[in-house]
Amino acid sequence: MKHFGAEAGDEAVPWQAAAQRVTQALAETAVERDRRGGTPKAERDLLRDSGLLMLSVPRELGGLGANWRQTLDVVRGLARVDSSVAHLFAFHHLLLATVQLFGQPAQWRPWIEQTRAQHWFWGNALNPLDKSTRAQADGPDHVFSGRKSFCSGASDSDMLVASALDASDRLLIGVVPTRREGITVLDDWDNMGQRQTDSGSVLFEGVRVQANELLLDPGPLSTPFACLRPLLAQLILANIYLGLGEGALAQAKAFTLGQGRPWLFSDATAANEDPYVLAHYGDFWLALEGARSLLDSAAVAFDQAWLRGTSLDEPERGQVAIAVAAAKVASTRAGLEVAHRMFEVTGARATTAALRLDRYWRNLRVHTLHDPVDYKVRELGNWALNGRLPPPSFYS
Repeated sequence: MKHFGAEAGDEAVPWQAAAQRVTQALAETAVERDRRGGTPKAERDLLRDSGLLMLSVPRELGGLGANWRQTLDVVRGLARVDSSVAHLFAFHHLLLATVQLFGQPAQWRPWIEQTRAQHWFWGNALNPLDKSTRAQADGPDHVFSGRKSFCSGASDSDMLVASALDASDRLLIGVVPTRREGITVLDDWDNMGQRQTDSGSVLFEGVRVQANELLLDPGPLSTPFACLRPLLAQLILANIYLGLGEGALAQAKAFTLGQGRPWLFSDATAANEDPYVLAHYGDFWLALEGARSLLDSAAVAFDQAWLRGTSLDEPERGQVAIAVAAAKVASTRAGLEVAHRMFEVTGARATTAALRLDRYWRNLRVHTLHDPVDYKVRELGNWALNGRLPPPSFYS
């Protein structure tokens, strides 16, 4: 398995060891925490102490200077053992990217500096589909009120990126401390998968968002560069899906080699020599390898677009969107295929609740419903047949 963030010929990077330590610690408790659910407080603090919350931040801003492909490699590695904490970690970096894409350096640089100094963990309350939260103008400021759903990582966060609609239904996005007066993070996430992402609700009751906390210049999805934000979100999801698929394959392999038995009517003397078992593993590897290749290519394309900055044009953004959509579809299909069919190579004894091997499928099934993969396939078809690039949105 490739080391975190390392490419062929790379020297070891300082944060690889920290990523490995965190991953090992998560693996030791993942099964019990999946059973328990709730906020992974100790694991979030482990990430705070590891320095990895500054992974994607450039060195000149006090960060570790990883590019996005390297950062996503770490996300994928974490997801192999614990997709919930991988989700929280990845969304933290997505939110740091959000303020850089939608705001100005004078606005977001102090937030980045405080993230480093105070070990801030960022949480999400930006859900453009949720129109129940409204923003009322009060001089240069706005007051947010309403209940926001699917707020991954809001619990135990230090800062929130939150959205609301103003009187003209314009989307406003603000950055506020999680402990600001009027904000209540509700403990109402109890889904069958991604059980420790705290993706429940946040209640805003007259929360003042100051003018300098609103991301208005250039604002959400206002330029081709700003439109990279949803593409990064999609890349994050795809890497988590692939990580889950890889984790499921690793668990199935360990079970087959360690506890597998040939079927009664098999001519094989061991489970790992059975031709049907081998065929299944061949299918698993092929599906994951194809998704991995598409994901790595999409990450490289994204990094190139990120480096273009405000010079990025719409056709260039559209090409990245196609690469990301292809990777998203492939990782969704491959991950679900392996997580579902792994039991065909492990057998009935692998379904014991003590192993909780079903967590891979449960986590994938919950997370892959973030947005319908059918619409990604439609975008790809429109490109393949009509040469039309996906129009910018919060999902493409």
